[in-house]
Amino acid sequence: MSDRAWVSASTSYLTPRRKGQRDTWGAETAAAGRRGSQRILRAGMVMAPPEVAEAFGVSEAQEVVVRRRLMLLDDQPCELTDTYYPADIGRGTPLAEAAKIPGGAVTLLAALGHKGVRVREDVIARLPSEREQEALQIGAQEPVLQLTRLTLDDEDRPIQVDVMAMPSKRQRLRYELRIE
Repeated sequence: MSDRAWVSASTSYLTPRRKGQRDTWGAETAAAGRRGSQRILRAGMVMAPPEVAEAFGVSEAQEVVVRRRLMLLDDQPCELTDTYYPADIGRGTPLAEAAKIPGGAVTLLAALGHKGVRVREDVIARLPSEREQEALQIGAQEPVLQLTRLTLDDEDRPIQVDVMAMPSKRQRLRYELRIE
């Protein structure tokens, strides 16, 4: 891994921002003296992929909202993220629109009455799909880290599923836990 690899910690991405604050990605990269941006590749209703359907407890024939984004670090692709929301939460909201959300989606979810209180993350290493190779500008044999994050509210209801693919040579995931 190069010394320019991005170190990412999940905690800051789970907390709603205060009014006027930048989204977490932009703020975090700026604090490190780097430039973080994103392109929204798609937003709207889709049939739930198997992994998402299972997490939400719905059938694969049921629609969910997706926001597909390409994350850029210093103008280079560093992550492809598909974020899913149950249809009853995301339909008809900015989550289903291809525009940037002030403060980020977590802030909007909280404003809509859906605050995450528990998160489960699974990380695997695998080879990239053709779509990921093209978007992330990597070869077929360059492994990606896939981080799948399930966010639940205070009633243990799933409110968001993120499926992120990151070139493993450009990314380090950091987990900090407090034992009380």
